[in-house]
Amino acid sequence: MTAVAMETLKDQVLMAHQQNLQKIEKGSELAVEPIQNMESWRSLEGVEQILGYEFKKKGLLEEAFTHASLGLSISNERLEYVGDSVLNLLFTKEQFLEYPELPPGALTRLRAANVDTEKLARVAVRHGLHRYLRHKKPLLEEQIRQFSEEIQRYPLHSNGLVDVPKALADLVESTIGAVFIDADFSIDVVWKVFKDLLEPIIRRETLKMHPVTQLYEVCQKRNLKVKFVDLWKESTGFDVFVDDQLVGRGKCSLKKEIAHNRAAKDALDNILRTLDQKHTDSNTDEESNVN
Repeated sequence: MTAVAMETLKDQVLMAHQQNLQKIEKGSELAVEPIQNMESWRSLEGVEQILGYEFKKKGLLEEAFTHASLGLSISNERLEYVGDSVLNLLFTKEQFLEYPELPPGALTRLRAANVDTEKLARVAVRHGLHRYLRHKKPLLEEQIRQFSEEIQRYPLHSNGLVDVPKALADLVESTIGAVFIDADFSIDVVWKVFKDLLEPIIRRETLKMHPVTQLYEVCQKRNLKVKFVDLWKESTGFDVFVDDQLVGRGKCSLKKEIAHNRAAKDALDNILRTLDQKHTDSNTDEESNVN
C-alpha cells in the first residue's frame, strides 16, 4: 500500500467513525448504556489485559466487541472492515521482507492462510477474546464449544475440515481495527500488539495444501480421474471415486463445503496409504529377488 493509499484509508476511516465516536464518548444511551448495564457481560478491561494495550478511546473498544445482533446503533462491522485491510497489509509487509525470493502467487497463498476465517477464529479462542463478545446469537456459544474441541485434532489449521464461527474471526479483525485507529493509524503499533497473539503464524515450511487441491494434484500426476458424488441433500455427505472406484467419504450436516472437503481428505488419505503400501511391497519384492 502506497503512502497516498494509506492517507486515503486514514481519511475514510476518520470520516466513517466520527459520528459513532462522538456518540460513544458522550455516553449516548443508544450506543453505550445498554451495554454497560448488562451484568452478564464481562468488563472489557480484561481485553486490554489480553492485548497488553490500553485504549485512549474506550468507545472504540466497546464498538469492537459489540455484535450487530444486539440491534444497537453501533456494531463492530465497520471496525472489522478496517481491521481486515490492516491485517492484510501487515502480512504483506512482513512476508515480503521475510521471503525476498518468493513470487507473488506463493506470497498470496501464505498471506491467505494467515488471515482466513479459521486462523483468526483460533486466535479469538486461544486468547479468550470470545468471552467478551457482546451478542444475541443463541447458537454461537455452542458453535464455539464445538469449534474449540474440533481444532484440537488440527494444531495449526484444518484446511476446511471444521465449521468455523465467523463471528470470532470478525471479532479479531474489529479489535485490530480499533487498535489501529486508537493508535493514530500506526501499523507498527498494531503489529507490536498482535504479533504474538497471531502465533503460531503459518510459514512456508508449515503451509499445507487444501485437501481438494491436493487430491486433484496427486491424481493428475498419475492420470487418474476424480469424481465427487454429491449426496448432501440425502445424507449430508459426499462420495469420492477415483477411476470409478470408491476411495473416500465425508459428512457434515452444517455446511456442504465442509462435507466436500472431508470427503477429499478421506480419499487423499486412502490413496496415499495405498501408494505407500505399493511402494513398500515393491521394495520387499526387489529385496527378495536380490536375495
